[in-house]
Amino acid sequence: TGSTRHYLGETPGRHTGGITLVFEKEGVYLHTNAKRSNQDTTIPGFIRIVERGGEPALEWSALEDEGRNAAAVFYTKKDGEGGVEDTNFDPGYEPDWAVISTVKRDRVREHPPVKETSQWSFSLPLSELYSLRRSRFSLGRNFLVFTSRGGHPLPPLHFHRGGTRELLRALQRYIILAPSPVDGRLFLAYAHDSGALSQSFDDLHLFDDGSSDLVSRFIQDPYATTFGGFSKVTNFFRGALRPPDSPFHPRGPQDHHGPPSADDEPGFELITCGVELGPKPDVTRGQPLDKWEEFLDPEGRVKDPQRIKELVFRGGITPSLRKDVWKFLLGFYPWNSTVKEREDILRMKTDEYFRMKVQWKSVSEEQEMRNSLLRGYRSLIERDVSRTDRHNTFFSGNDNPGLTLLNDVLMTYCMFNFDLGYVQGMSDLLAPLLFVTQNEVESFWCLTGFMEMVHQNFEESQEAMKQQLLQLSLLMKALDPELLDYLDSQDSGSLCFCFRWLLIWFKREFSFEDILSLWEVLWTRLPCENFHLLMAASILESQRGEFIGSDHDFNTILKHINELTMKLDLQTVLRGAESNYLQLACCKELPVKVQEVIGLYVPPSPDDETSPESESHETQQLLSQSQAAATETSQSSNSTAAAARPRPTYP
Repeated sequence: TGSTRHYLGETPGRHTGGITLVFEKEGVYLHTNAKRSNQDTTIPGFIRIVERGGEPALEWSALEDEGRNAAAVFYTKKDGEGGVEDTNFDPGYEPDWAVISTVKRDRVREHPPVKETSQWSFSLPLSELYSLRRSRFSLGRNFLVFTSRGGHPLPPLHFHRGGTRELLRALQRYIILAPSPVDGRLFLAYAHDSGALSQSFDDLHLFDDGSSDLVSRFIQDPYATTFGGFSKVTNFFRGALRPPDSPFHPRGPQDHHGPPSADDEPGFELITCGVELGPKPDVTRGQPLDKWEEFLDPEGRVKDPQRIKELVFRGGITPSLRKDVWKFLLGFYPWNSTVKEREDILRMKTDEYFRMKVQWKSVSEEQEMRNSLLRGYRSLIERDVSRTDRHNTFFSGNDNPGLTLLNDVLMTYCMFNFDLGYVQGMSDLLAPLLFVTQNEVESFWCLTGFMEMVHQNFEESQEAMKQQLLQLSLLMKALDPELLDYLDSQDSGSLCFCFRWLLIWFKREFSFEDILSLWEVLWTRLPCENFHLLMAASILESQRGEFIGSDHDFNTILKHINELTMKLDLQTVLRGAESNYLQLACCKELPVKVQEVIGLYVPPSPDDETSPESESHETQQLLSQSQAAATETSQSSNSTAAAARPRPTYP
């Protein structure tokens, strides 16, 4: 049985070798997610509060390490006092986050050699405790994540036999745990004599609307790791995640939605700032756009571009019309251009394309030997072209002219965009364009239009990819906080396994034909520019039953997500994504950060005295076929909500 021992009050604590044991709880499990196959991923152990030389510390040690009086890993103070830092310490495993700050040689020598599991033991002085985060999901067990003031999150501790209330009560003997107004599950640690709490949060202005940067630094997510190793690659992962440059990546202020779960441990109040979402609306898909000429005026202008986008979003485009419509969706032709103007544009664009093509074609072998950049691009393109969509007849076989066109267009893009050049993954974007247009010049300019939408995905800093993963996390926190909690508990809360989805817009998750339908839907930019994030959320929600209640760890979650390739039903995912949008858009108290992600709120520019209309005409006119019934609902709510922000309307 999981026993709890208290040594509080007037009764002196248990003394062992100069150490006073104040609190002890058995049945606290550490989920390691170690990458060694012979190492347990769930280790039972003890959580303790001890006093060492009068200084209280929080410690965890594995059950099989009992008999040792101290933890093997020490989190030291930032000033580094009390020993010599061993900068070459090797913990013997590849962590998913930075577990170890510094290790003192003099302390390590005090203890005998430790077993493998002792690497996970820790000792954190309470003066160095920055925050704790408590979560709970339908498995019925709580877990806590402690973060040090140095920014080091400890592995999640799972209380399989209860005891969080007792632990927190014991901690309050030494520190004050103040609930964060931004995150109801986050508690910030202060010393009893700290002056930080002498002022209210209002006085400190920590949570003003204009202090989002400060709040972003204030609330830390120990799982959102950085992605330096993903620069210019489309590989799902390079083996395993490399340790991040910093142990955590800050999230912005995020509200939690839905009522708090029932708790069997009263006394630990959960403060929630979120709101409940209504039920997910039913969504129906439509038929593909199968008429084109009737949308053109006598001179060839598209009479109603918005209507075209709505129809494409609702049902895609019939294959015979894709060659024409895609060139408008991707900006090759302006919507208001006449037939004559389009002929002029094509002639101009053709000349420009071949001027750029001749630039690299005319480089001699001798010149190229002195141009390492061009040589590198050529080598990378040749390698990628040889393995891009070879199952498609347009690119299959040897000496296929389709492969030559693929190569030439990508090489010419290097001349068009010197700063970016060629980045692995761009061949995945070009192949469907070339397949549909069957034209070298048109496919090139369609690629430039596509790259305008996604070029930031391929920048070396990967800042755009990190931002999208954080935005996806925001959406998941609003749509399914329980699922996000579960992923958090298994070190997967960063959602880094979605990286490939977002990088090349699900190109390798769906069949080639499905990708043609999906991309034309996404190119409409309806109902918002981040609809691909809502799609990712829809896929994750569809796997809820696989994850919640399972014993998946980080590696098995990654494996399961990777195995979804070619097993997803596109229309189901699209319906789920649209339903997610409508569910969020109809929420009267949706947090501003979520509103920003789905395009319902645009922060005012410094020159604007009033907030701009953030709801575009395109979004207002969306979903005419399937959302007629929603008009009455939105109209009835607009009278009270319009003053706060524009409400989505549906024809």
